[in-house]
Amino acid sequence: MNIKNITVLAGVIGIVLMMILPIPAWLLDILLVINISIALMILLVSMNTKEALEFSIFPSLLLITTLFRLALNISTTKLILTDGDAGTVVATFGSWIAGGQIAIGFIVFLILVVVQFIVITKGSERVAEVGARFTLDAMPGKQMSIDADLNSGLINETQARERRSKVEREADFYGSMDGASKFVKGDAIASIIILVINLVGGFIIGMTIHGMPFADALSTYSILTIGDGLVSQIPALLISTASGLIVTRASSEGNLADDLTGQLFAFPKLIYIVAATIALLGFFTPIHVITTLPIALLLLFAARKMEQNVSKKQQAEVQMEEEQQIEEVRSPESVINLLQVDPIEFEFGYGLIPLADSQQGGDLLDRIIMIRRQCALELGLVVPVIRIRDNIQLKPNEYIIKIKGNNVGGGELLLNHYLAMSPGYDDESISGIETLEPAFGLPALWIDENTKERAELSGYTVVDPPSVVATHLTELIKKHAHELIGRQETRTLIDNLREGYPVLVDELIPSVLSVGDIQKVLAKLLREKISVRDLVTIFETLADCGTFSKDPDVLTEYVRQSLSRQITQQYSQKGETLKVITIGPTLEKKISDSVQHSEQGSYLALDPVSTQSVYQKLNEQINRLLQSGQHPIFLTSPTIRMYLRQVIERSMQDIPVLSYSELEPNVEIQSVGVVNL
Repeated sequence: MNIKNITVLAGVIGIVLMMILPIPAWLLDILLVINISIALMILLVSMNTKEALEFSIFPSLLLITTLFRLALNISTTKLILTDGDAGTVVATFGSWIAGGQIAIGFIVFLILVVVQFIVITKGSERVAEVGARFTLDAMPGKQMSIDADLNSGLINETQARERRSKVEREADFYGSMDGASKFVKGDAIASIIILVINLVGGFIIGMTIHGMPFADALSTYSILTIGDGLVSQIPALLISTASGLIVTRASSEGNLADDLTGQLFAFPKLIYIVAATIALLGFFTPIHVITTLPIALLLLFAARKMEQNVSKKQQAEVQMEEEQQIEEVRSPESVINLLQVDPIEFEFGYGLIPLADSQQGGDLLDRIIMIRRQCALELGLVVPVIRIRDNIQLKPNEYIIKIKGNNVGGGELLLNHYLAMSPGYDDESISGIETLEPAFGLPALWIDENTKERAELSGYTVVDPPSVVATHLTELIKKHAHELIGRQETRTLIDNLREGYPVLVDELIPSVLSVGDIQKVLAKLLREKISVRDLVTIFETLADCGTFSKDPDVLTEYVRQSLSRQITQQYSQKGETLKVITIGPTLEKKISDSVQHSEQGSYLALDPVSTQSVYQKLNEQINRLLQSGQHPIFLTSPTIRMYLRQVIERSMQDIPVLSYSELEPNVEIQSVGVVNL
């Protein structure tokens, strides 16, 4: 425990002891001056803070100072009632402010109490309540705004965490201020009660116990009561004012003094009008011109000075902007920044800006958040930030999607229209602009609002433009997921897994496999749309099999076999028959005999004639199933699965190739075709 903690603890304990133990008058004088100093310091700090969170300790400090002030009130009350003397500070405040007139002292004290209790304290309490409620109500919107900025690439993960933390701390602060303001209100009420006790009790004790005459008792205890009330209410007034300043302070780039002068004198022409009005008051009203003219001249001087400052500031801003532009051109960093490539980019023409503008009803940013969550659940992949920007080089209604700077997809949208996809037959009553659905290339129509309901009744699938973009973006992310997982992304997944399974991770990395080896396996799984969310099973398999093979292809096959339940459920619903195209023994032997092994791994080396023949046979089976409305799935032995996949993916990447060992024993399989030579 350091000296700061000891000092704070000792101070709080001392406050508690003040309520119990008698305090000598000389020590009480010191404590009263300290109380005034603390109150003045709190007021000045609150005036110089740029935002409330810079003085986040204020609610706790408010409670401690209130407790300290009440302890001082108790100590002064004990001295007033027992000795009729509460020290120099109390007596000075009572006699000096009262000016020898007890009635004046009471009036001044009551004015201070009314100002603090009714004006400042009541206002601060109400502002704190409203601030706490509105801060809590605004939390979801602020969180969504942070997520939107993160997804659009305006901020990074670190900045997003800082902003979320700030939002949480703001809610905690205003909630604490809402409760702390009740202490200030209670302190004001307690001061009035203590005033009555000191006056009545002191008057009775002075006459009965100390034998003081009526006039002396009234004078002595009235002055002491007024002094005690003033010496406690002035610091209370300062702290209440500070509380009001804190809760009414909006976030800005400057403190109160800077904002006050900058905003109040931001319009010099208006100050000229005020100066003229004040000057006219001296000439056309009973108010003496000697009173109004100096003030008018002072306002004229301030307005002139502000005009000069505004002109200088504008010139400085123009000069600074020109210097920055020159520096950016000359700076080598400006070239380096151009070398950075975003993992995913979504660019659109100016006609599609409403899709991304929340003020115009666009919800594209919210949909992108859902896309990233969906991909995390389906693929086990943390999709990087998707940078969204408008591109004037595109057509107004055109958009493109880029993966690592390369265009991988795009299309055109018609706002205020809907995309209607045919149910398999054409309805002549449904008319629209012919197009292709961008994600799957299906024939579709752009229809207007009036045709939407009729198209839905006719069996058309009708979606709005944001849904078209979201579907296209999701499918492209799934298709290129293997390109989005590099060593850094793999390290992120490893670090996340380490929190729950440290033994597994430490055994696998780096003694068995490197991060690069694991990245290759994960990329191969994602390339065939196999989710890597079950990292525990994947890492367990790699830890077992990585001891006798470092070949990513071999390791991937072992992992796929370990994920047999997942793969089976991915391609076969419960109770349904899995319809597959099998590979004949002749073709299996041909592929197996054509496998070549090298230090870099194994690969398929079919001769050109055999390759062309295999392509032809595969295409025949695929086209036959597609024409019958079935999605083709190839099933083969584990020894040649990855080599057959290499042949198929050259032209048909989306066709799955499974092996017998990747399917659960209880799944029912039906062969709907055989590929053979």
